[in-house]
Amino acid sequence: MYFTMFLSSVGFTIVITSIWPYLQKIDNTADASFLGWVVAAYSLGQMVASPVFGLWSNHRPRREPLVCSIFINISANIYYSYLYHPSSHNKYHMLLARAFVGFGAGNVAVVRSYVAGATSLKERTSAMATMSACQALGFILGPALQAALSFIGEEGFPVEIIQLNFNMYTAPALLAACFGVINILLVIIILRQLDPHVVFFNLTEQVAVAPEVEGNIDQIAVLTSNILFFIILFIFAVFETISTPLSMDMFAWTRKEAVLYNGIILAAIGFESIIVFLVVKVISTRIGDRPVLWGGLAIIFIGFFILLPWGNYYPKIQWADLKNTSIPVIALAATPLPNGTVEPTGCPFEQVWCQYTPAIHLAQYITSDILIGVGYPACNVMSYTLYSKILGPKPQGVYMGWLTASGSGARMLGPVFVSQVYTILGPRWAFSLICCIVLAAIILLTAMYKRLIAFSVRYGQIEEG
Repeated sequence: MYFTMFLSSVGFTIVITSIWPYLQKIDNTADASFLGWVVAAYSLGQMVASPVFGLWSNHRPRREPLVCSIFINISANIYYSYLYHPSSHNKYHMLLARAFVGFGAGNVAVVRSYVAGATSLKERTSAMATMSACQALGFILGPALQAALSFIGEEGFPVEIIQLNFNMYTAPALLAACFGVINILLVIIILRQLDPHVVFFNLTEQVAVAPEVEGNIDQIAVLTSNILFFIILFIFAVFETISTPLSMDMFAWTRKEAVLYNGIILAAIGFESIIVFLVVKVISTRIGDRPVLWGGLAIIFIGFFILLPWGNYYPKIQWADLKNTSIPVIALAATPLPNGTVEPTGCPFEQVWCQYTPAIHLAQYITSDILIGVGYPACNVMSYTLYSKILGPKPQGVYMGWLTASGSGARMLGPVFVSQVYTILGPRWAFSLICCIVLAAIILLTAMYKRLIAFSVRYGQIEEG
C-alpha cells in the first residue's frame, strides 16, 4: 500500500508542471482560466470515484477496486499522450483525459482505509506519516522526472509504428502508464486481503467491532475534519496550479524554462516534505496531533502572506500583444526559439493588472515555496491521522472515501478559483483571499479544538497524551 501510494503520487506530479505549456501548444484558444478547469477535472474525477471505490472495498476484496482504478489511470495517461491528434477542440480532450486520470486516482481512499484497518491506534500516526512520506517521495521524483524529460524538447521525435509524437509533454504520461502496469502486478501478486470488519488493536490480536459502538462517532468532529481537510487541499491546489503561469508572468520564463525550473522547485519541496514527515512523527508523540496541525496552518499563512506583491518593480509585458497601442510599455520580453521564431514571454498584456501590480520577486517566490513545503505536509498527515482516530473501531472505507472526496472537491474548486481571480484581478487579490481562508481555518480549529480527539479518548478507553 505504501508503494501504491508512491506510484500514484509519481503518476500525478510527473505532468503537473507541463500541463500549462502543453495546453498552450495543442490549443492556442486556451487561456489561464481554462487551465483551472483542466486541473480541476482531475479532482472532479477523484471526488466522484473515491466514495464508490471506498464502498466497494468495504464489501469486496480490495484488489478489485485497486486493479480497476489503476487500469483506468493507465488508459487515461495513454489518452493524454495523444491529445495533439484531434483536429479541433484539443483543450476539451485534455479536460476529459485529466478527469479520467483523476477517476483512477480515487483508489487513494482504499489505500488509506487499508492502512487504518491494519494498524493499532498507537501505530496509526507513524503509519499515516510513513504513507505520506511515500507520497512525498513520489512528489519528489515526479517533477524531477518531468524536469529530466524536458531535455527531449517540445518537438521530440515521432514513433511511426504507434503514431505517437514522443516529446517532453507525452513522455511523462507514458512513463506514468508504465508505473501503473507495475502497480497492478504488485497488487495482484503481493496484497493480502484484510477483513474490513476486523480492527487491529495490536500487532498480533484481532478484535471484531461491536455493532453498538459504531454509531457513537462524533459527527461534528468528522464534519470539522472534512472542512479543515478541504481547506488544506484547496490551498495546496491553488499553489500547484498557479506556480507555472505565475513564474512565466513574473520572471519571463519560456515554456521549457517554466517546466524545468518549477520541476526542480517542486522536487526540492518534496524532499523538504520527507524531512517534515520524519520530524512530525517525533513531535506529534510529544505534543499531540492538534498543535502540529495548528502550527502547520500558521506556517502556510505566513507563506502566502510573503507572496503578496510589493515594491516599485513591475513585470515585463509580453511583447506579442503590444501592436497598435499607445499605452507606454514598462519592459518588453521575447525569447528566440531554435527554428528562428520568437516565443512571447512575460506578463500577457490582456491581463490588465500586469500594468499596475508590482512584480513578485524570485526570492519571495522561493521563500514562500519553502514555508508552504513545511506547513502543507504537516497539515496533511495530521488531518488524516486525526480523522482515522476520530472514527475509531469501524470499517473506514466509506468515511475515508468521503474525506478523499472532500479533498478532491477542494482540488477541483481551488484551480478554478485561483485561475479566475488571478487572470482577472491578479496575484494581490488571489493571495489576499487565500490568507483569509487560512485564517478562517485556524479560527475553526481553535474553536473545535477540544472535540478533535480520538474515539478511545472520548469514551475513556485511553487517556489523552
